[in-house]
Amino acid sequence: MKKEISILGSTGSIGLSAIEIIKKKKNLFNFNLLTANKNYKLICKQIKEFKPRHFIIYNNKIYKKVLKKFKGSSVKIHNSFEIIKNIRKSEISISAIPGIIGLYPTILLIKKSKKILIANKESIICGWNLIQKEIKKYKTNLIPIDSEHFSVMQLLEKHKLNEIKMIYITASGGPFLNLKKNKFRNIKPKDALKHPKWKMGKKISIDSATLMNKILELIEAQKLFNIPNKKLNILIHPDSLVHAIVKLKNGLTKFIYHETSMLIPLANAIFDGNLNIEDFKKSSKKGNIENLIFKKVDKSRFPIIKIKDKANEYPSTSIIVNASNEILVDQFLQKKIPFLTIIKIIMIILNDRNYRKYAIRKPKNIEEIKQIDLWARELTMKKIKRIK
Repeated sequence: MKKEISILGSTGSIGLSAIEIIKKKKNLFNFNLLTANKNYKLICKQIKEFKPRHFIIYNNKIYKKVLKKFKGSSVKIHNSFEIIKNIRKSEISISAIPGIIGLYPTILLIKKSKKILIANKESIICGWNLIQKEIKKYKTNLIPIDSEHFSVMQLLEKHKLNEIKMIYITASGGPFLNLKKNKFRNIKPKDALKHPKWKMGKKISIDSATLMNKILELIEAQKLFNIPNKKLNILIHPDSLVHAIVKLKNGLTKFIYHETSMLIPLANAIFDGNLNIEDFKKSSKKGNIENLIFKKVDKSRFPIIKIKDKANEYPSTSIIVNASNEILVDQFLQKKIPFLTIIKIIMIILNDRNYRKYAIRKPKNIEEIKQIDLWARELTMKKIKRIK
């Protein structure tokens, strides 16, 4: 009997990687639900090729266009995440919609999933208390599929918290690891999007260039694994072959090494480790385990590291940091602010006179998260206008 599978964000990089895996074993799966935003050609291709039971398109203009094209189709096309409440349960679901917009459908999908694979770090960062409540209520197995958190999960499998001395999440250093510091003020979006190791979406590529992605990943690790901040740190590892390192109190240090491909953690999560990875991708000869390099983060090159401990100091600090960063990255991509302004304004936000009032809140539902998120976004736009 085929397994039902649902994907939030089927036209994004993670969604496409998941589909690539599933296509290799298409006799094992049925597509229950796919969702996308505005990639019209890819949406149409996926409807024709995979014929999912449901397809949610949250861009209204594209939704109407697709609905007209597939009038009379067996595929039910929707414009709202609310339909998730009424779909059948999937054995496997994948949450891969980037940004805070992915939180609500992720929470809805937990109820409709036996196992949910999460690549959307913003959902965990901003709504972990809500997600945790749902996975306990519906007994859904949650697996993080970012390479770093998937590795940490594997490494911690047989260890208790009191055995851990330190957990390191690695960072490649992005495209500017060796750029002369006096050239940072001239960085353009096209430069920041050229990641030397990973193929990623625009937002995560900019986060990698600033190192904000690692600040967010530390917050995510703290919430997922209940690890105190003092036991979490970042190491620069340019080869991106080791994704996490766990240092134990007994003197042993463990790490997980794999090629820079999201297919590896994804396929292992989908098949519970029972697979031959060469069924899904060709083995790469890149990378040399004999010459692994790790460095401390240079604070003058990556000043965002200065907020490492502050980014999770209050219950809602992570919501504020994430919201502000989303606005700033978007403004940078539109060429409305310089690269260095991203870090500058985040630090200003964390020192705003009203910051603590919002940061200490403990949101009980999505509406309360949205209120904090909105305050941070509006304040960020005000700060941008003042700097201009």
